[in-house]
Amino acid sequence: MKNYIKDQIKKSYETKQTIYKDEELLNRIEQVSRLCVKLYKGNNKTILAGNGGSAADAQHIAAELVGRYGFDRASLPSLALTTDTSCLTAIGNDYGYDKVFSRQLEGMGQSGDIFIGISTSGNSQNIINAFKSAKEKNIITVALVGKDGGEMARLADIALIIPSNSTPRIQESHILIGHIICDIIEKEIFADGVS
Repeated sequence: MKNYIKDQIKKSYETKQTIYKDEELLNRIEQVSRLCVKLYKGNNKTILAGNGGSAADAQHIAAELVGRYGFDRASLPSLALTTDTSCLTAIGNDYGYDKVFSRQLEGMGQSGDIFIGISTSGNSQNIINAFKSAKEKNIITVALVGKDGGEMARLADIALIIPSNSTPRIQESHILIGHIICDIIEKEIFADGVS
């Protein structure tokens, strides 16, 4: 069993090594980070959504921004569309589950915000619909996905595609990238920047 555990750690490490060497992906992570810093300086917000484990990641990243990531500082506006059960169940019941994020985005999103949709497959219909609503409101869209990026990568303004077909490896990398973005935002806005 210990060898199996080591093998799982090795696979996670290998996925992250692939990201580490992918200059194009690193450039896009930097681009998203810079856009987030700019939007916060312009009094906008980040909005996130996902399903299942990706919903947990959306909430985790939003909490890092609203609360704190690495040090005490002022709160930053960030919203996970996965947390309001009354909204989710009402919209799901009245309009269908495919509309649970797009309907919320229509009501709470504003021009200049960033919407980060998280999905391992890149084909989550409710996030695809949210991307379409975001475009209508001039909200920047970011796909945090895996595999080939799916439809979300094709619709997004910026796609961060994890080079893996393994759901656990994709999810581990999503939270790593989310943490990096939170760290850069915090340091650029409240400290002396990233060196």
